[in-house]
Amino acid sequence: MQRNDFSNLQFLKDSIKRILPNSQAVALAIILIVGFLLITSLADVLMPVFIAIVLAYLLEGMVKKLEHKLKRLPAVLIVFSGFMGAFSYLLFGLMPMLYKQLKQLLQHTPDIIKSSQAEILKLPEAYPQIISADKLRELMFAIQQEALSYGQDLLSFSASSVVGIISVLVYLILVPVLIFFCLKDKKILLDWFAKFLPRDRLLSVNVWVEVDMQLGNYIRGKFVEVLILGIVSYMTFSALGLNYAVLLSVFMGLQVIIPYVGATLVTFPVLGVAFFQWGFGGDEFMYTVIAYSIIQAIDGVVLVPLLFSEAVNLHPAAIIVAILFFGGLWGFWGVFFAIPLATLVKAVVSAWPRLDDKMNTYEM
Repeated sequence: MQRNDFSNLQFLKDSIKRILPNSQAVALAIILIVGFLLITSLADVLMPVFIAIVLAYLLEGMVKKLEHKLKRLPAVLIVFSGFMGAFSYLLFGLMPMLYKQLKQLLQHTPDIIKSSQAEILKLPEAYPQIISADKLRELMFAIQQEALSYGQDLLSFSASSVVGIISVLVYLILVPVLIFFCLKDKKILLDWFAKFLPRDRLLSVNVWVEVDMQLGNYIRGKFVEVLILGIVSYMTFSALGLNYAVLLSVFMGLQVIIPYVGATLVTFPVLGVAFFQWGFGGDEFMYTVIAYSIIQAIDGVVLVPLLFSEAVNLHPAAIIVAILFFGGLWGFWGVFFAIPLATLVKAVVSAWPRLDDKMNTYEM
């Protein structure tokens, strides 16, 4: 008994000696703690900076490819001009259509809910032993009230909405400017930032190399996935004659931001609109269901393995936990970066100094 206690105590002492005196581990811990505190405390103030860094990181891959043929500045100007063109189309071309269709969809939401409710209330007649009519009515009433409440919140403009609009306008000015300078002066900014880091940071550099590779692949792959799904969905919904094709195709593209959960959430508006437009008995409704299922299958079977085969190596349970944890901390951006942040945690755990093999010889 005493021998086991001594072994456990010796194991703890060796662990402390192995990790705490390691200046690289201490430097990595300091960087992570300070970075987490800065992001958490200054997220509201520096959000335009964070957004600009993310978008500049996304564009950096195209700049590097052009740098093989051009100098840095011309490459940055070409990529930034393309980005601003796409951004201008999104802002002045796509956003007005999205707002118009979203407003129409919200106005028709009560009718869609009533039609769906009428069909669902037929289920107790078909399965009286499984489904209670009273409980089902209570559930449908609660869902209807919540949907109407959300619709009213989206359509109403208050003082807080005005503040939000002003914030958006500030973002529209600051973010492009910050993106340009992040791309143009990347080396200068990185050298300046390196001055605040500990000198003994080899372990931190190794962690960053792994995270950088996976993070870059993930963000660029996610962008391509959103774009492909949005375009394919729009072409499919337009060919079927489905109402709100632009809005629903945007939903289809953005649903990949939230793994597993997004695909479930987007099912309701797509099939709800199809049901309200054609009903369960219409052939068009069945075509929509089949087309929607094929698109989701292509995303899961083809796009995800092709785009993220080397970017994400996480267990589905770890991804769900990361979404819940980081989403609770930082909302939408926490959900969007849940997988990269989980990858960072995994990289830190993998690279963190471990006890040498001699520790395994101790009797537990």
